[in-house]
Amino acid sequence: MRTIGLIGGMSWESSAEYYRIINQGVRARLGPLRSAPLLLYSVDFGPVEQAQHAERWHEAAAILCDAARRLQAGGAEAIVLCTNTMHRLAEDITAAVPLPFLHIADPVAHAACQRGLRTVGLLGTAFTMQQPFLRTRLEAQGLAVLVPPEAAQPALHAIIYAELCAGIVRTASREVYRHAIDALAARGAQAVILGCTEISLLLQQQHSVLPLLDSTLLHAHAAVDFVLDGEG
Repeated sequence: MRTIGLIGGMSWESSAEYYRIINQGVRARLGPLRSAPLLLYSVDFGPVEQAQHAERWHEAAAILCDAARRLQAGGAEAIVLCTNTMHRLAEDITAAVPLPFLHIADPVAHAACQRGLRTVGLLGTAFTMQQPFLRTRLEAQGLAVLVPPEAAQPALHAIIYAELCAGIVRTASREVYRHAIDALAARGAQAVILGCTEISLLLQQQHSVLPLLDSTLLHAHAAVDFVLDGEG
């Protein structure tokens, strides 16, 4: 098996899901006592969040690049960044370390295309919904991407940072997301990407009128494929 390095902590609530899903995937494919060789560098999210909202992305990049270098030094053979928003800095990380970088948009796009989808909704932080770093990679793989209107985005963003990143799951907040999904469906979305790794803590398929593409699950499964590549 190959060793992967996880950059987590943004937030650790969803990073814990990566650890669980990856190890469950290896166990399912190799046997009940098998688990994944992985390294986890969990950053302190506080300074990262402050840098995000102050538009000091160079400071966040320095933190993540340092994490990637530490994982490389520890023996990681690929980098998995356990957050959608910080894929804004994917190029900084790939420039810092000469390791494969498993981009979160790729398994999501692959899953959508396998299902024959052409138009998808994207839910996430305001950074992810407003900035092009995730949308353009999805669009390059043949998808049309819809996001909620600008007026709806602050509430979705606040739920992620004030609640989900702190492990708080509220029924009222789930309804906010369900309303956003209904609105995307009305505009022609065939499925919705959960484009923040915490949203799956709040929403499961039974809560949505549209199929959900869970970026956390799909990204973690891609990590399992990398770990097991070449295994008998």
